[in-house]
Amino acid sequence: MELFIDNIPVEVQEGESLLDVVRRLGLDTNELATRPLAAQLAGETFTLRYVPIRVGRSENDPRAKRRAVRAAKGRVTLLRYGDPRGQRVYERTMLFVFLLAVRNLYPEAKVHVDYAVGQGVYCSVRRIPAITAEDTAKLEAECRRIVKADYPLERQRLDIEDAIDRFAEDGQTDKVRLLEWRTFPYFDVYAYGDYEDYFYGEMAPSTGYASVFSLHHTADGVVLMRPDPADPNRAAVFSPQPLLSSGFRKSADWGELMHCSVVADLNDLVRDGKIRQLIRVNEALHEKEYARIADEIVERDARAILIAGPSSSGKTTSANRLCTQLRVHGKSPVLLSLDDYYIDRDKIPLEPDGTIDLEHIRTIDVALFGEQLTALLNGETVELPRFDFLKQRRVMDGSRTLRIDENTPLVIEGLHGLNPALLPPSVDRDRIFRLYVSALTTLNLDDHNRIQTTEIRLLRRIVRDYETRGASIEHTLSMWGSVRRGEERWIFPYQEQADAIFNSALVYEPAVLKKHIFPLLMNVRPDSPYYEEVHSIVKFLNYFLEANVEDEIPPTSVLREFIGGNTFYR
Repeated sequence: MELFIDNIPVEVQEGESLLDVVRRLGLDTNELATRPLAAQLAGETFTLRYVPIRVGRSENDPRAKRRAVRAAKGRVTLLRYGDPRGQRVYERTMLFVFLLAVRNLYPEAKVHVDYAVGQGVYCSVRRIPAITAEDTAKLEAECRRIVKADYPLERQRLDIEDAIDRFAEDGQTDKVRLLEWRTFPYFDVYAYGDYEDYFYGEMAPSTGYASVFSLHHTADGVVLMRPDPADPNRAAVFSPQPLLSSGFRKSADWGELMHCSVVADLNDLVRDGKIRQLIRVNEALHEKEYARIADEIVERDARAILIAGPSSSGKTTSANRLCTQLRVHGKSPVLLSLDDYYIDRDKIPLEPDGTIDLEHIRTIDVALFGEQLTALLNGETVELPRFDFLKQRRVMDGSRTLRIDENTPLVIEGLHGLNPALLPPSVDRDRIFRLYVSALTTLNLDDHNRIQTTEIRLLRRIVRDYETRGASIEHTLSMWGSVRRGEERWIFPYQEQADAIFNSALVYEPAVLKKHIFPLLMNVRPDSPYYEEVHSIVKFLNYFLEANVEDEIPPTSVLREFIGGNTFYR
C-alpha cells in the first residue's frame, strides 16, 4: 500500500510500523531538531509504532487499512520538536524517563508534576530525608543512562479494571481514583519492564529520544529543563521565577488544605453535593487576595497601578475588584484601558511577511500614553482617547477629560502593562505598582499529569468568545496560536518584574465550564482542521463531573467574565 510520508510516496508492507518506514527513508536522524517524534494522521497524533496495515489481511480488503489511514487518505505528517504537538510528545517521554530514574534510585519517593517554569517543568519530590542537590545530580546521571540504553516504550491497551488493579498494586492511588471516573471500558498505558504510566497522549518510541534535557535542584524538588525552542539540540537555560513559583505554591497549598488537589477530589465534591462550599471558600480566597494587594498599594502610596497578564486571565474583573478594595481605603480610583491607546489599524507597521502583529507593543501609542500619564500624575487635565473597534480608529472628540488628585489612583489594564518601554523616564517608578494576573492552575489530573495554565485559559476564551461575540470554537482556535505567540514575546518575559501576582484560577471552574463548552465541541466535524484539538479537549473534560451551580457563583467572580452574568457594567 502506498502512503505519503511528509509528501514522500512510499510502499508500506503489512505489519510495518511508521517507525520502520521512517528509518527506511533515512529520516530518523540523531539530532532532535530534525528527528521525527510522532505522526499525525487525519488530525490525530499517533506513536511512530503505529502499524498502518493490519497483519493477515489482503491489501484489497478495505479492513486492512486502519481507520486513521483511510481518513487521512494515506497522508502522514511527521511531528518534530518544532511543532507544539511534537513538544508535548517529547515532554511526556522526558517525564517518563525522569519518573523511571526516581523509581530506580529512590523507590520510596513520591513525585508530583506541578507546573511550568519557563521552558522547564517543576516536580516536587517527596521523600524523607528531603531531596538534596547531590540527589538531583544522581538523578540526572540515571536519566542519561536510561536515555543511552534506549529502552523501548510499548503502548498497551488494558481493560479498565485491569488498569485500576495494576496502578493500585503499584501504589499510584491518584490514578486509581481518576480511572474510577473514566467512562470508557479500556485504558492505554506506556510501559517499560514492570513500570507502567500514562500521560494522556502519545510518547516517542523509546527513551533514547529524550536526549536533550537538564535537571536543576530546588528547595523541595527538581526542575526538568526541556530543549530550547530556538535550538532544540541543547537544553534551555534555567532561569528562576520566584514570583511565579510563589503564586503556584500558595495555590497548591490552598488546594491541599481544601482537599482538592486532583480531578478526582473535585469530582467527589460535585458528587457529594459539597461543591457549593468549595465555591464560597475559593471566592472568599480571591477577595482576600484582592484586599491584601490593595493594602500593599495603599501602604506604598502608589499613584498608578499597571495590570497585565495573558489572554483570558481575568484582567478586567481583577481591575474592577481591585478598584472596589481601594475604595474601602477611601480612595477614588479611575479605571483606564491601554486598548484606548491603540494606533489606527492602517498605521500599524507590517511584519516582514506582510502580516500585522496585533500583540506588538508598537500597536500602542507609547508616546501619547507616557505624555498623558506624566500630565495626570502632575495634576494636569488631559483629554483621554477612545478606540473605536468598529472603525479601527482612535477617537479624541473632547468627550473624555480627566484630572486627578493624590487620592485618585489610576488603575490601568492592558496587555503591555509590565513592559518597561511603556513608562517614560519622567514617571517616578516608586509611585507605580505593577500587578501580574494569570490563571495558575494547580489542579492536576493525577500526580504525574498537570493541567497546563493555557488549557484553562483556552476554555475560558472559547466560552467567552461564543457567549459575547457568537464566535465559533474553530474561530477561537484559529486565533489561539497567534495569541500564544504574542504572550511568549510580550507578556511572559516581563512577569517577574511585577510587584505582586494574582492567581485568578478557580479550582472549581472546569466543572462549570464543561456545561458551556461541551455543546460547542460536539458541533465540530472530524474533517475540521481543528478536530484534533477539539478531540483533546473532549478527552480532557470527560474526566470532570459537570456542576450545575451557577446560582452560587457571585456576579463579580472572575468566572463571570467568561460565562456571563458579570454586574460590573450594569
